[in-house]
Amino acid sequence: MVLKLLREVESGKVSVDDARTALEGVSLSEDTYNAAVDHGVFNEPEPGSIVRASISPSGDSWLILVFALWGILWTLYWAGTLSYGLLNHWDQQRLSFHLAMTFLTVIMMGIVYMRFVMPDLIIVKHRRNKYITPNDPDGWQQYEV
Repeated sequence: MVLKLLREVESGKVSVDDARTALEGVSLSEDTYNAAVDHGVFNEPEPGSIVRASISPSGDSWLILVFALWGILWTLYWAGTLSYGLLNHWDQQRLSFHLAMTFLTVIMMGIVYMRFVMPDLIIVKHRRNKYITPNDPDGWQQYEV
């Protein structure tokens, strides 16, 4: 909640005075602070680990499951009719229509997956650059061809 409030203050949706008013009753004791530090809030994460990910709440929705099932069935239908048409020598216009409908159904499923199932925010700690030592003039070899 505090992080959301800070983001809203940063974007200008909420004023600083309103944020202070909202956080008036919030207190952080020393025990809570130490528990957060011991839990790993302020520890350096390992490179490549996911630091924070908020999962979209509608990923468990029955509507998403119904849409996924609908998409799979239609994709199988259009891909099946495309295969049937290839074997029976349909013309290119009809085959391209079936291929386009197959791709369109897969793209729609991907959009719904990315919009409603994927996490809204993922922060990944990347590897740092490797330490490169300064050039050692004695380490260089002169090769002549």
